[in-house]
Parts: sequence; C-alpha cells; structure tokens
Amino acid sequence: MFGDVPTALTKRTQDGGTEVVEAKAGKGSATLSMAYAGALFADACLKGLNGVPDVRLGKNGVEDVLDLGPLSDFEKEGLEALKPKLKSFIEKGVKFANQ
Repeated sequence: MFGDVPTALTKRTQDGGTEVVEAKAGKGSATLSMAYAGALFADACLKGLNGVPDVRLGKNGVEDVLDLGPLSDFEKEGLEALKPKLKSFIEKGVKFANQ
C-alpha cells in the first residue's frame, strides 16, 4: 500500500511547496511555511546571542555541533548524494562573501 516509504516521504517533503500551490489551485504559494521556518531560525539565533540556555548558537556563533545520530541506509545514501552539492553551495557562498 505505501510502497517505498522513505523514498515517498522524502519526495513528498521535497515537493511540499508544489503540493500547497496545487492545493490552492495556483492562487497562492507556500511562502508562509518558509517564513515560519525562517522566523524559528531567527528566534533561535537571537536567543543564542542573548545567552538563553539550551540553544546551540551562542554569543560567539556556533557553540556546539551535534552528531546526526544513527542513520538508516536510505538516509546514508541521501547524505552521501548531498555532500557534493552542499560543498558546491558552501564554496559559492564563501566566494560571494569574500567579494
């Protein structure tokens, strides 16, 4: 009934914005979801800068890097596939910041 659940769930997560737009029959977008995620991130950054405990971002930036923990084979494959793309994005960002 559910087929390959990790693959299906990953695809649905990646295509969530499209699903929202289709559900709205093209009369809107999924920007509210992205804005909410951005607000949560900004809130965590501000809490860290203000020394709120239990926040991994602190006054000096990143204070703790957490391990990913145990990964399934599906997650390991996805992570390995992601690494070259992520490296490229990081290099592009660093190049932009240094200009």
